[in-house]
Amino acid sequence: MTTQTFVRDLFQTAYEGRYTWDNNFPGYSADVKVVYDLGVCTGKISIQPDFCVEVSEVANEDVKLGIYTQLQDLITHRKQQNFEEVHGKHEFVLGETDNTGAVEIFLKSDSMDSQYKIRDRKIYQVSRVMGRKAFVINTHASLDTGSGYLTTRYDAIERNTQTSEVECVIEFEDTYEKFGNYYIMTKQVVQEEKDGDRTVTEFNYLNIELL
Repeated sequence: MTTQTFVRDLFQTAYEGRYTWDNNFPGYSADVKVVYDLGVCTGKISIQPDFCVEVSEVANEDVKLGIYTQLQDLITHRKQQNFEEVHGKHEFVLGETDNTGAVEIFLKSDSMDSQYKIRDRKIYQVSRVMGRKAFVINTHASLDTGSGYLTTRYDAIERNTQTSEVECVIEFEDTYEKFGNYYIMTKQVVQEEKDGDRTVTEFNYLNIELL
């Protein structure tokens, strides 16, 4: 087995070990309640079987956009995507192993290079550079569903690539519950620190029903 094949297999195992919704995913609807620094907003959401997101009855347009963006990010991670279609053309390069036993893997592509750390068959860190911004996402806790792992506590650190200064740190804590055959997020707490200010936003999804 070549190093390239070994690294690819290592990454593929971690990638395919994530929890995703299967092809029979029926979609779901829920009430949403957002608690943030300016008050409380409520509304309704739905994710259709084709992963179309609908957000309605939210009075504040910024909050409405925040809910929509959050659900789109959720779909990115829960939607099944074939490994070959997503990563088939990427070059895999083995990096160092750190003192926690995490193996560094570099993915090189025509559009953007990424750096990952894999430990215990799970993706624990993702690093990317986009223009003058460098992003690192660290996983601190996950849930073993029996059908794949769900990241439940993680942070995102944004740096200026020219100065290496940390510009923003966002901490996430997600709560999932099982409805029928599917794990669905019922709560997300987001703590953001930027320019010396710290804000906390809490998304709550209530009365969840599969469609």
